[in-house]
Amino acid sequence: MVHAKLALALLAVGITSHAAPAAAQDFSDKPIRIIVGLAPGGATDVTARLIAQRLTQSLNTNVYVENKPGGAFEPAYRELTGAAPDGHTLFMISAAVTVTQPAQKDYPFDIRKMTPVTEVSEGPFILVGRKALNFKNVNDLVDYGKKNPGRLTFGSGGGTGSSLSLAAELLPISAGISVVNVPYKGAAEALSDLLGGRVDAMFDAMPVQVQQVKAGNVSGLAVTSAQRAAALPDVPTMAESGFRDYVVSNYFGLLAPPGTPPGVVQKLHDEVKKIVAAQDVADLFDKQGMRPVANEPKRFGDVLSADLARWTDVIKKAGIVVQ
Repeated sequence: MVHAKLALALLAVGITSHAAPAAAQDFSDKPIRIIVGLAPGGATDVTARLIAQRLTQSLNTNVYVENKPGGAFEPAYRELTGAAPDGHTLFMISAAVTVTQPAQKDYPFDIRKMTPVTEVSEGPFILVGRKALNFKNVNDLVDYGKKNPGRLTFGSGGGTGSSLSLAAELLPISAGISVVNVPYKGAAEALSDLLGGRVDAMFDAMPVQVQQVKAGNVSGLAVTSAQRAAALPDVPTMAESGFRDYVVSNYFGLLAPPGTPPGVVQKLHDEVKKIVAAQDVADLFDKQGMRPVANEPKRFGDVLSADLARWTDVIKKAGIVVQ
C-alpha cells in the first residue's frame, strides 16, 4: 500500500527571525495582485478572492486575483519570479505545488527559492463520485473499477502531476484497479464534467465540494484526514474505508517573490492573521471543512520543505514521472 501521508512542516527561504516592524510598511501606493495558478472557481481561487477582498479593506488599496492556469503552475511561477519583491505580487498556492515539482521532469522552478508569507487555511481532500453511479463509499467505487477495468474515469483538477492527479494515481495503486485519469486546468472544470456525467469521480479540496455533497449533486465517498470532517460528519475517512495510510492534508497559502524583505513579509502575514481570526471568516472556513492557520513565515516554509521531501519520496516509490 502506498504511503501518502502529507505532513506539516517548513522551509526558511531567507526569512530572518527578527523582522522589521510591520507597522512601517505601507501598501497603499499601488494595487496588490494575488496570482492563482488554476482556472477560476476552484477552492484555491475561492480562498484567494476571500483574502483579496479583506486585504483591500485592511490595507487601503486594491487587491485583486489574477488567474494564470496551465503548465503545471509554470505561468504563475513565471509571473511571481518576474515581479518586484515589494509585496505587491503574491501567489496563492495549495499543497499541489509540492507535488508538481517532484512529479515533473526538469521542473524549472524551486519552491524553496520563493518567500513564504503564511499558510492561510488547512483541511483534507475529499473523494466524490458521480451521483448516477450510486457509489455509497470507496469500496463501491473500487468494486466498480474491478468489474469495469479501464472504464473508471477520474477528473484531475490542476492537470497531470498535480496533487489531485497524484491522489487519483495512488488510489488505483493501493486498490489494485486501473482508471483513466483525465487532466483539467482547474478543479472547477473537472467538477463541471463530473456533474455532466463525463467523468466518474474526483479528488478535490473541501471548500467547493462540501456544498456539492450537501446539495446531493455528488456522492461524498471519503475524506483524506485522520478524523472525519465536522462539515461532513457522515462521510468516512479513507482509513475507515480500508486505506489506513491514505492520510493527506491540503492547505492554501501565500508566497512572495524571492528576496522580498522580511518587514514586508511580516506585515502581510500580520494582516492575513487578523483576517482569518475574524469570527465570520473562521465560521466560513469551518463550513467549508477547513480551519484557519496563519502561521509565521518561517513555519510555513517548514511546511513546504517537509511536503516537498515527503512527496518526492512517495512519487519515487510509486514510479510516477510526468514528462
